[in-house]
Amino acid sequence: MSSPKFPKAPISFHNEIKNRISEYFKNKGKATTGNFKLHFKAILLVAGLLAIYTHLVFFTPPGIWAVLECIFLGCVTAAIGFNVMHDGAHGSFSRYKWINSLASNFANFLGASQHMWKMKHNVIHHTYTNIHGVDDDIEARPLLRLCDEQPRYKIHKYQHFYFWAAYSFLYIYWVFVTDYRKYFTRKIGSTPLRKMTATEHFYFWFYKLAHAFIFVALPIYMVGFMPWLIGFLSMGLVTGFVLSIVFQLAHTVEHTDFPLPNEATGKMEDEWAIHQIKTTANFATRNKLVSWLVGGLNFQIEHHLFPKISHVHYPAISKIIKKACEDYGIKYLEYPKVRLAVASHVAYLRQLGRK
Repeated sequence: MSSPKFPKAPISFHNEIKNRISEYFKNKGKATTGNFKLHFKAILLVAGLLAIYTHLVFFTPPGIWAVLECIFLGCVTAAIGFNVMHDGAHGSFSRYKWINSLASNFANFLGASQHMWKMKHNVIHHTYTNIHGVDDDIEARPLLRLCDEQPRYKIHKYQHFYFWAAYSFLYIYWVFVTDYRKYFTRKIGSTPLRKMTATEHFYFWFYKLAHAFIFVALPIYMVGFMPWLIGFLSMGLVTGFVLSIVFQLAHTVEHTDFPLPNEATGKMEDEWAIHQIKTTANFATRNKLVSWLVGGLNFQIEHHLFPKISHVHYPAISKIIKKACEDYGIKYLEYPKVRLAVASHVAYLRQLGRK
């Protein structure tokens, strides 16, 4: 399908919130990018990853302790994805371009192609959120049905029971399957990839081989195949589940929309900013620990409206966006606790599985 188009509103809600947010940063005299607290957290997380990896590979603890460390390594890997790679990929980690590039490059070292991620996430998902046939983030067939337009299979009747297992394989499947599928088909879902340069081809294969050496070959050589397999699965399944559930709670819950363009004109009903609010939900925004761990992605509305603003500013600008939504009569969807968002996601999966 061709890319949907968003209408230009005579009184633009997007322009209004941009003006209000711009005024906030001007009055506060703050940069929109990350600050010392974010950079210190990044150093802490990366140091933690290196320390755990070194201990597991070169000073391997016995049995259950090794598995527990691998599980913790999975959590740290996801946290680096949320806090470092994600902000870096959006150019909001630092005011310096080379630091943003360095931060986003952690995707490559952890096995996921930065080039594919930026196209899939920054361009497609952030522009066409929850639009069936375009947003590849809601495409998980045949295991899961995530919107009404997708075909229902008998297995979907039970998807609210087994979704956690499907989510757990996201990271491993991403690293070893979907990146290569995108590379060789030159498409992300239905969207063609732009032609890659020779440099991009080189880096794709360089980092895939580097990841294979660091996380597969070297550990197998040091500890043996079975210990590596148990450890890698422990780490990878935890990483996959944590990454998946955070993003799913932001878009596939009971009250988020899945609008489609007009068949005749190809245009969406709402302007882009209103579309983002209707297709996105926040959760547990008053829980500082959750916000710290998931890199502010529990403030998903703020992130979708202003992806180039670092997540350290989301608690402050959320008040401005809430007020603007109230002024314009736009529903601002938020779940006060993680468990309530999870319950809504499970209910949504059950509802789609039974239709």
